[in-house]
Amino acid sequence: MQVTDIGSREDGKIWHRKSVSSKYGVLATVTRNASARQTKTVRFLQVAFDTTGESFLAGDHHGNIYVFDISRNRFKLVQKTGQACTALAFNLRRTTEFLVALADYSIKCFDKDTRQPVSWMRGHEGAISSLSIHSSGSYAISTSSDTAQLWNLDTFKRKRKLNVRQSVGIQKVFFLPHSNTILSCFSDDSIFAWESDTLFCKYELPVPQDGPRIHYRTFAVTQDGKTLAAAGRSNLVHLWCLDSRQLLRVIQMPPKVKTVRFVDFLPDSFDGGSNQILGVLSQDGILRFINIQSCKQFFEIGSHEDAITLAAICPKGHHIVAVMDSGALRIYDVRSLTPEISKPPQPLLKRVTKGKSSEGSCLKRKVYAGAGQHVKTSGRRIQSKVLLSAVFTLDDKENDLPNGLNKKRLQALLRAFGEYPAKYRMFIWRSLLHLSENHAAFSSLTDKGLHSAYVCLQEHYPIKSHKLQRGLQRVLSALAHWAAVFGETDYLPLLAFPFVKLFQNNPLICFEVVATVIVNWCQHWFEYFPNPPLNVLNLAENVLAHHDKELLQHFVACGVTSQLYAWPLLETLFSEVLMTEEWLKLFDNVFSNHPSFLLMAVVAYVTCCRAPLLLCTDKKDFEYFFHHQNSLDISAMLKETYRLMDSTPADIQPSAVLSDFEPLTQGQYPIFNKYPTFIVEYQSQERERIRQQEVEYLRERQEVQELHAEAVRQQAEFEAWYKQQELLLQGEEQRRRILQEEERKLAQQRARLAAMKRELKVKELSLVDSSRRRFLKHQQDQRRIQLKRLDDEIQGKMALLDQETAATVQGIEVRQMELDAQRQMFEQQLAKEQERVSQTVRAEVDTRRCRAEIIDSTFQNLIQTDADISQKNKKMLEESLAEVGQMEVDADWQAEVNKRLEKAERQEKQRERLVNFSKQTHAKEEKVAQLMLEVQGKQWDDVVAKQAKLEEKRRVATTVNARQRSLISQETEETEKHHGKLRKSLEDSLNQQMEKRLRSPCSSRGLLHKTQSETTNISLISQSDDSIGFSLDRGRGELDSKERELMQEIRELRTKLAARATDFISPSTSSVHSH
Repeated sequence: MQVTDIGSREDGKIWHRKSVSSKYGVLATVTRNASARQTKTVRFLQVAFDTTGESFLAGDHHGNIYVFDISRNRFKLVQKTGQACTALAFNLRRTTEFLVALADYSIKCFDKDTRQPVSWMRGHEGAISSLSIHSSGSYAISTSSDTAQLWNLDTFKRKRKLNVRQSVGIQKVFFLPHSNTILSCFSDDSIFAWESDTLFCKYELPVPQDGPRIHYRTFAVTQDGKTLAAAGRSNLVHLWCLDSRQLLRVIQMPPKVKTVRFVDFLPDSFDGGSNQILGVLSQDGILRFINIQSCKQFFEIGSHEDAITLAAICPKGHHIVAVMDSGALRIYDVRSLTPEISKPPQPLLKRVTKGKSSEGSCLKRKVYAGAGQHVKTSGRRIQSKVLLSAVFTLDDKENDLPNGLNKKRLQALLRAFGEYPAKYRMFIWRSLLHLSENHAAFSSLTDKGLHSAYVCLQEHYPIKSHKLQRGLQRVLSALAHWAAVFGETDYLPLLAFPFVKLFQNNPLICFEVVATVIVNWCQHWFEYFPNPPLNVLNLAENVLAHHDKELLQHFVACGVTSQLYAWPLLETLFSEVLMTEEWLKLFDNVFSNHPSFLLMAVVAYVTCCRAPLLLCTDKKDFEYFFHHQNSLDISAMLKETYRLMDSTPADIQPSAVLSDFEPLTQGQYPIFNKYPTFIVEYQSQERERIRQQEVEYLRERQEVQELHAEAVRQQAEFEAWYKQQELLLQGEEQRRRILQEEERKLAQQRARLAAMKRELKVKELSLVDSSRRRFLKHQQDQRRIQLKRLDDEIQGKMALLDQETAATVQGIEVRQMELDAQRQMFEQQLAKEQERVSQTVRAEVDTRRCRAEIIDSTFQNLIQTDADISQKNKKMLEESLAEVGQMEVDADWQAEVNKRLEKAERQEKQRERLVNFSKQTHAKEEKVAQLMLEVQGKQWDDVVAKQAKLEEKRRVATTVNARQRSLISQETEETEKHHGKLRKSLEDSLNQQMEKRLRSPCSSRGLLHKTQSETTNISLISQSDDSIGFSLDRGRGELDSKERELMQEIRELRTKLAARATDFISPSTSSVHSH
């Protein structure tokens, strides 16, 4: 058993060595691993055969669809769907197309040659379990658990839809073979038949009431559509007769079968479509094939270890493809599984036995391994048939045929009925001819390919059917490879054609039948090759001369020889002059008798047609007569043949010359060399020489044709070039004339255009003049409107300016009143501040004086001698210093107050002047600012001068006290520490007071700042009164900049005042210390 792993290959061979099937009937096992490195097997899920039975489709779990061609030993990947398939169909009207039901509940149609999608059909809401194709290939039925849909495969549109109740599911809906009937099978075991065109319910099969319920799950129909097999969840198989619509038989499988998964009939070429062998796949994975008449099991495939999950049977019954539980495909050859398939279904002779009829109908039968057994079940008697034992004598053993037949009995049957039953004719022929069925030898002949003599067969013998043409070519090529003479025989296609047409589905049987006919019934035909077999024709002429001299003399008188009246019948084997049924009936008798029967049949045909032949005198009439069909009673002709066989003398009997029947040898075919080999070889050589000459001639003719074609092409090119030049010249002349005409027309058009331009220019000037006048008028109107608008704006601005001026004057008056109130408040606050400062200064002076007295008291104890003098000097100096300091402070404050009062008076006067003379405010403001700066400079100069004087006095006092300090250095160290602390506390207090003074809004510097700012505002307002076009935004910016400048000057003044106050305090403190 060969195992082929297709892996990721897209095409290749199914098996690598052509061999006869093994005893298990397995041709090959096909697996598919995911990759070369992995051992994981990709499972095959579905298989389906085409109508020829030579190819089948297989779909795997990954969605890959393969085509396996058994006859050519090839496989090919035709489609990658990307998802698992649930059903396949490969018997469409267009043989290259197939249907695939996918896991997404859709159906797709693909072309296996182009690998392109053809259509996509949707409509199911559940998984599609089966696809059934009409015998015409134009319609399909898809079945799921909830619905069945009828599709038109020409338009790929849904035609009808069958819906059912949810409680009753659909098991299967399918077409009956060769009819327009649809069977629908439901889960409640009901079966309905419908007309496919009108969907009219034709009938319903009755549900069996007696016995347990089977729960149908699988169904099968014979090829003639008359018997239905149904099985399910039991070991019973129901056989229904669809003509009578009754349960025909119940087959009980062995007890180990619990459930039937799959049933299908095994076709046979000789049963006429009424298939007798049923394949039953049970839950144990074994597919058993039984005869539905005798209930005998012929063979089984599969086992418990290697179980089958699904199977498909070839429509011709030659192969079985099974999907194994491991996911592999296994291809079986049915003919090598068991010889029982080739036996006749039942003997023609039956023995009558006595027996009592049972009360009920005997339907149920058990499957058994042998024939003729009786089985009793449930009180019913089972029908049985007893085969008649074949008891023959020793003399009849030579008449024994294969498969249990007997030639004498067949001849007796043939004489009684005149022909064999059409149902068993092919089977009987195979037995009569003792066909050896040498598969290996025939394969070796076919592997050589087409013979060169029959490559162009269709040119000499055109046949409408391409399949029949290929079959005839195959058989003739095999015969030519077997014997060289058959490649030179002209009439061999005529001789083999009827057998090829009859056995077109089985080329092996066809070849062996033709070979057997040539070896036995065509004896001595090739001794005078390539001439007709004159010796054989003389035998027929001798018989005719003995039985009908008148007719022979008429043939001689008309110049008609045996080559004209006998040879056309022999070389075509009567296929030109007989109908199909007549020809089959004739060869039933030919194959059942001695090879001389064929010559006797020729003579019988001539004698039976003697009346019209005697009327013919022209040789063409005779030729026409023996090459066309004539009105002839075939039964009378056969009787005449048998009469001639019996009444012909032995000396002219053809059987004396012709040998008895000899079948083909087993294993290898016999050598056929009964022909003049030198003639055949010479003809072969001549044919090869002629073929070479033809090839050379064709090559030379091809070269000549190419040269001729080149010359013709060049001549055509020259002629085309000359013609083109002439056309160019003509075109040039024509275009020159056209150009002249166009120039003339253009000149006229230019003149008209110039006139039109002048008219347009005049119109344009007039339009421009009118538009200019209109524009001037428009401008005047616009200017008048603008002047009016400007007058209105000026009047509005003047009114607004008057209002703003009045509001400004009122604001200035209110501001003046506010300034007066602020001045009064400033004077009061200034007086209060001066009094407070003076009190503070006095308190500080008193404190310092007390401290100095305490310090001096310590010095008096140490210095007693100079106490009086130093005390007087100190008192005088101290009093003078105090008076001077007090006078300076009072003078400073008095001068400062007077100056500020004078400044306020001047400012008041300036305000009055600004109000009265608004035009001079700006200049006066600048003068006031300069005067203020000069006054402040003078004040600072006086203060600096006073500070210098005080500094000189302090240096004098320091020099006077230097000597005193040197005396009391020890006592002063402690006092200096104490003085440092006092100085620090004093500085802190003074700094805080100065900060408070500077922050106070009523201080002299704050008042000065306010006065200056108010003066600036007054000047700006007055300036706005004088200038009407003054911009408020620009005035605000100038005011902000001036305000920032004044604030910077005030900060500088504050810094200077703080420094002067510090300088003033430090000398006063040093003077106190000196005192």
